[in-house]
Amino acid sequence: MVSESSLAAKRFSACARYHGRNQGVEIMRTSIRILGVATIAAASALSLTAQQAGATQAHKWTIVVHGGAGVIERPALGPKGDAAYRAALTRGIEAGAKVLDQGGSALDAVETVLKIFEEDPLFNAARGAVFSSEGKNELDASIMDGSNLKAGAVCTVTHTRYPISLARAVMEKSPYVMMSGQGAEAFGASVGLEQVDPSFFFSEARWQSLVKQLQKEGKPVPPRPAGAPPPGAAVPVAFYDEGADPHSHGTTGVVALDRNGNIAAGTSTGGLQGKMPGRVGDSPIIGAGTYASNQSCAVSATGTGEYFIRLGVAREICNLVAFKSMPIQQAADQVIHHELEALHGDGGVIALTPDGQTAFSFNTPGMFRARLSEGGQVEVHIYKDEQ
Repeated sequence: MVSESSLAAKRFSACARYHGRNQGVEIMRTSIRILGVATIAAASALSLTAQQAGATQAHKWTIVVHGGAGVIERPALGPKGDAAYRAALTRGIEAGAKVLDQGGSALDAVETVLKIFEEDPLFNAARGAVFSSEGKNELDASIMDGSNLKAGAVCTVTHTRYPISLARAVMEKSPYVMMSGQGAEAFGASVGLEQVDPSFFFSEARWQSLVKQLQKEGKPVPPRPAGAPPPGAAVPVAFYDEGADPHSHGTTGVVALDRNGNIAAGTSTGGLQGKMPGRVGDSPIIGAGTYASNQSCAVSATGTGEYFIRLGVAREICNLVAFKSMPIQQAADQVIHHELEALHGDGGVIALTPDGQTAFSFNTPGMFRARLSEGGQVEVHIYKDEQ
């Protein structure tokens, strides 16, 4: 007869074996779970690393610039003028490319190029600006950051050396999007932007073009601006006479894509020659002359500003890209060659998407333009028959 103590010992031994087996199974299951979690974690880490590497390698910078559109033809420009504008466009775009190649932002590249154009009397912006009917240089500019839709614009300024920098200051250092005239310049001075006498923007070529236009139209010629050099003094010559034809639209603009995949746009101009004081065109109007969004494209326009404002040209192009999935060239052509022409407007645009697609589109005989992508060569064009 088995004793109670033996039975207890056997039960204990069986129980121990049972729990031992279960514990081993549980340990194995736990190990598998830990191994699985570790594998997933490792895979996630590798995926994240790959994504991060891709993020830094996926985008090659691209920059596109323009110096205005209009009746720009070889006989009128001449070999000397042709060479001068090509050199100026190349100088500007290479400066912007340098910013991007050193890891700078699209916004920095846009401002850098436009400041160079604002210093160049060849272009209708700042130092090369045309005169109003009262003999004043009234300057407009705008800039937009596609990464966050922030924007800044200024119009009818007369003392700020770099209007594009003032537009950027409005965007970054004020709660506003647009400021005008004396208020804008007082703000610019308060944030340290250089202010100059209005005579700083005087150029003899632009002045003589205004005089010629007003005399032709039978309008009074205003007094020569105070502080301007005496007639006949050596001054840079603008080869492209914007007063010679009403369909001449001297404006400067830039769109850029940086290595982070962000795009930006900016535009700067002196407006229309002989305009009424206080007239404002599309260049400082966000959505008309300038627009940028990482969700669609970046655009800078040049043309008859009233039509560009009525159509909201820059935003219209971006809408076609965003909502109709149009390639950027097709979208730009749709707006310029169909919608704008239907209103009898003229001019052109440069455009750029976050994946690096670029476009030129204009319905005039010429447009000063250039583009450059990382690892490529500068393309500079002036006339319509150039590709």
